[in-house]
Amino acid sequence: MIRQLTSLDAQFLAIEDDRQCGHVGSLAVYDPSTTPTGTLTVEHVRELVAARLPLVPPLSWRLAEVPLGLDYPYWVHAEPDLEFHVREIALPAPGSDAQLARQVARLHSRRLDRAHPLWELYVVSGLPEGRVGLYSKIHHAVIDGVSGAEVLGMLLDLSPEVAPTPPQAAPQLDPHPGAPALVARAAYGAVRHPFRRLRAVPATIAHLDESTLAGLPLVARVGRAAGRVDRLLHRDPERPVRPSQTAPATPFTGRLTPDRAFAFGQIDLDRVKAVKAAYGVTVNDVVVSLCAGAVRQWLVEHDALPDSPLVAQVPVSVRTPEQSMTYGNRILMLGASLHTQHDDPVQRLRATSTDLTVMKTRHKALPADLLADVNHFIPPALFNRAARLALRLGAQGVVAPTWNLVVSNVPGPQFDLYMAGARLLATYPVSAITDSMGLNITVMSYRGHLDVGVLADRAVMPDVDRIVEWMGTELAHLERLAPAAA
Repeated sequence: MIRQLTSLDAQFLAIEDDRQCGHVGSLAVYDPSTTPTGTLTVEHVRELVAARLPLVPPLSWRLAEVPLGLDYPYWVHAEPDLEFHVREIALPAPGSDAQLARQVARLHSRRLDRAHPLWELYVVSGLPEGRVGLYSKIHHAVIDGVSGAEVLGMLLDLSPEVAPTPPQAAPQLDPHPGAPALVARAAYGAVRHPFRRLRAVPATIAHLDESTLAGLPLVARVGRAAGRVDRLLHRDPERPVRPSQTAPATPFTGRLTPDRAFAFGQIDLDRVKAVKAAYGVTVNDVVVSLCAGAVRQWLVEHDALPDSPLVAQVPVSVRTPEQSMTYGNRILMLGASLHTQHDDPVQRLRATSTDLTVMKTRHKALPADLLADVNHFIPPALFNRAARLALRLGAQGVVAPTWNLVVSNVPGPQFDLYMAGARLLATYPVSAITDSMGLNITVMSYRGHLDVGVLADRAVMPDVDRIVEWMGTELAHLERLAPAAA
């Protein structure tokens, strides 16, 4: 058995070049004092990964590309070389958070080697107070946010005692079938796909502006027009529609350089929940509003604040419980206004809550099989070229980009987890940026706090640490204004 990538999986491969990477990652910080030896070394991590490999199939998947790009690539089985995939580095004294962030940014700017399974782990020593860092990256073509958490969960335990690996193992893929076999599969698909595309047109075209194709030139406009016609034909004028949003020009919506800047920090979850209760909104509303306030402050400081709101890409999981542990990408890229045009934090929060409520309503109205239909809507070779073209045209200002930045809030466990006996203290997301979307703010909750990871183009935003700082300032403003709001 071999497994073929979907159009969305392949999109994360198609965007890669000398300046852009398609992987995502995380920076985890551990307390090794809970281990029997009081240490967490690269040997400990390699031993754990070796034992858990049968439970985590994506760590043994290697890319098999179809000659001439005739079809989407396949995943095939390849035994990983753990000395290659699990490495160690050390920070020089004093081992500050700023040094750690710079090291992560440097590692994250390097593309993964497609000759190997697309993941790497780095054990980072030299942190203050004897802590140990674990920077991991895995290609977005392999996992989305939910399936990434599933991969990580297989390497973690609920107590310092390392649990034995169950005897049953997940089924493995076949080795590489060879170029002739892949070409033959592509030829068979070329006969089969036109009929699939024809069947997908009616269900897909009315929702193109909400699909993973929305970033392609004219696609969102065609989707909105088709959606209006579809509502009239079905006499459903109340069905929610994506508002016509235009991403304004900002310093981070241009062409990327190869260098990255990364910053991380924590926000107390109880404080966010108190603000949520005071204003009658959701935790996600508060988090997105904090991001809006921080980005606004950065734009003001750099004399670059647009009059209109920014447009944030918000990844939303459509993975069902039955699709647990199936990996790959099952997400839709929805758009929401980031209300940087409002000076008042309370007004910004109220507007954010309203827009996110509408976005959730639109999400619920989308057909369950939209992702499958999109997968057959455009031929593979054309899709890859269109994905690259969309980013290039948006970065050059030829067309308005669909989004300015990525904002994502991922709920996580609220109990202690352990890696090879070491207690997990925090896990900061390190996501991806692209041409025309040169800023990514991802938040993950864990054990009573929100772990914030911010990635940007170093040439444009070397002071990315201010975003984390200003998120805290924005929270303090909302706390101070809560009695008046109530």
